Amino acid sequence: MAVPPSYSDLGKAAKDIFSKGYGFGLVKLDLKTKSQSGVEFNTAGSSNIDTGKASGNLETKYKMKELGLTISQKWNTDNTLTTEVTVEDQVNFVEKLTFCCCFLPSKKSGKMKTGYKRDYVNLGCDVDFEGPIIHAAAVLGYDGWLAGYQMAFDTAKSKLAQNNFALGYKTGDFQLHTNVNDGTEFGGSIYQKVNDELETAVTLAWTAGSNNTRFGIAAKYKLDKESSLSAKVNNASLIGVGYTQSLRPGVKVTLSALIDGKNFNAGGHKVGMGFELEA
Repeated sequence: MAVPPSYSDLGKAAKDIFSKGYGFGLVKLDLKTKSQSGVEFNTAGSSNIDTGKASGNLETKYKMKELGLTISQKWNTDNTLTTEVTVEDQVNFVEKLTFCCCFLPSKKSGKMKTGYKRDYVNLGCDVDFEGPIIHAAAVLGYDGWLAGYQMAFDTAKSKLAQNNFALGYKTGDFQLHTNVNDGTEFGGSIYQKVNDELETAVTLAWTAGSNNTRFGIAAKYKLDKESSLSAKVNNASLIGVGYTQSLRPGVKVTLSALIDGKNFNAGGHKVGMGFELEA
């Protein structure tokens, strides 16, 4: 078996079906460019249709492949500046080592991330110096089966702040994922690629001691090479639809709408529009 995914990527295929292709209540613009020197620029901005509030972020990334070094900086309109320095395959026993510094107007924080990946195993350990809090995760994989554990330990309080388990099964066109978070929140998802045009996903979640079960089903259908249609619905009768069209290479537009099935005549439905430009 190849290297298993990281803990945060377990069930990612189903999550993408529910999240990508939508932008309810927003007008978004994403721009990706790359300079001749190899510096990548990612710029994103959005405006909330209801409130009119605008937000944006800028990310620059530069890779030195001969040194295995990647330097990236991120800035957003909340005046948060994040700098990351990542070294890959240069440190013994550690495949990936990342130093992260975050600067806010009111405080400063930093993180150190490490990762180790090999056949059948994917390990990660992060140290958040604010606390400090130690985050660790491990995923084991064998013959399509995946088992993962994630924890967070607050050294200041000397107690576990997070204690999560996950179990799943993954093949080329089918993925099953279940998880238990802190012994109280239970969830699961199923992803299936029916054919080259159609992908489907189902999610289920509930909390111990509560009768509130959350359920959703979603699908993505490729109309042709240039366009796709997405749709999802949950047990709260919220219906989401999205349409993505490539106008030309590097130019993509997304239209989406969220309909409240319980209050169809009352209004309050949301629409969204997004543009993606890449050069």
